Amino acid sequence: MKKPVLTIVVPCYNEEEVFLETARQLTNVLEDLQSEHLIAAESKLLFVDDGSQDRTWELIVGESEKNPFVTGVKLSRNFGHQRALLAGLEAAKEYSDCVISIDADLQDDVSVIREFIVKYWEGFDIVYGVRRSRETDTFFKRATAQGFYRFMRKIGIHLVYNHADFRLMSKRALDELSRYGEANVFLRGIVPLLGFRSTKVFYDRKERFAGESKYPLKKMLAFAFDGMTSFSVAPIRFITLIGFLSFFLSSIAGAYALIVKLLGRTELGWTSIMISIWLIGGLLLMSVGLIGEYIGKIYQEVKRRPRFAIEENLYALRMKTRQKERVNV
Repeated sequence: MKKPVLTIVVPCYNEEEVFLETARQLTNVLEDLQSEHLIAAESKLLFVDDGSQDRTWELIVGESEKNPFVTGVKLSRNFGHQRALLAGLEAAKEYSDCVISIDADLQDDVSVIREFIVKYWEGFDIVYGVRRSRETDTFFKRATAQGFYRFMRKIGIHLVYNHADFRLMSKRALDELSRYGEANVFLRGIVPLLGFRSTKVFYDRKERFAGESKYPLKKMLAFAFDGMTSFSVAPIRFITLIGFLSFFLSSIAGAYALIVKLLGRTELGWTSIMISIWLIGGLLLMSVGLIGEYIGKIYQEVKRRPRFAIEENLYALRMKTRQKERVNV
């Protein structure tokens, strides 16, 4: 088996504070893997600039001129983490035998990348990086994360527990992933659907090396809700269940009101009526909003707009140049 060409894809958004250290650590990883003859010399670090407002792209370009491992792709604007990651995977699969995705903040342990490659040599198409524990998280974050995974499993969405986007995928898996053309990208849900031979590598998550998290609570909740509505109609069925339950309770209340009317006891307070109106009104608005969320997703899908736009692609330019040099030789 020939040595595989590995590309490590790193989505970046305003990561100037951590970029140089990330590039240094990942370069060391590639050098070690290359010295052990586990990967080919053409292996690369592909940084994807997701419309950063700081000097991230400038640093990528500068480092690519000094470091032969480093290259980059610049998106025309900010498309979001999942689409930026997808852009990197799409760019890398043409020239790579396997691709590893990792965030730029160095919270994922880069030392386990070697284990990823060993598992690839053993024949696995997908290797998931899974957190060994959540002891470093706050109680709130740990409780909400665990609740999220349990809830997703109950509604039929099978995610890899404690796995984010730190994973290895073979070219075969990437080719299959490219067939999923949905606009609402939720890779943590899509990748397990591919069905190829997979395994897990456990590691301890670290503190962010520098800078601020790009996923505050508001974005995390939106990300979770987007994943839920992208893969399951269970929320709509839940609303339907509430509708039947409300109808049942309303029937009981109506029968009670009719009996009271027939018995001549019509002097009832207005509290129960007001509560009923507000409750039913709130349920109706919530139901309409949830249905609207699904309709909005349908609207996005049927337009078939591109999921990202690439402004500059140093990676493809460098790889094509190298291929031409080989042909000329």
